[in-house]
Amino acid sequence: MTVTEITSYEQFQEIINSETPSVIDFWATWCGPCKMISPIFERFSNAPEFEGVKFFKVDVDAQEQIAQEVGVRAMPTFILFKDGKKVKDVVGANPQALQTLVSESKSLL
Repeated sequence: MTVTEITSYEQFQEIINSETPSVIDFWATWCGPCKMISPIFERFSNAPEFEGVKFFKVDVDAQEQIAQEVGVRAMPTFILFKDGKKVKDVVGANPQALQTLVSESKSLL
């Protein structure tokens, strides 16, 4: 699966309230660390071992309401949602922590 851009609040609500685990990358166009970790996030989204997990991105400048609602204060922030609940988050461009988060999301399937 590839990474899908979230472009509306309604789309965001539908995604986070799904029973499918979803990992969302909150990023900004001006954020250097976001650009550095983005290819890693993309690779995880296509990895067979994470099949079934959904991957999304939110541009915090384009979707301020979403970023404020979930309390994003630094970029990048990766948040795992399932059944309308925030399960876990990772703040910063930390590939190991991101891999752990994605692995935990797989265990929720």
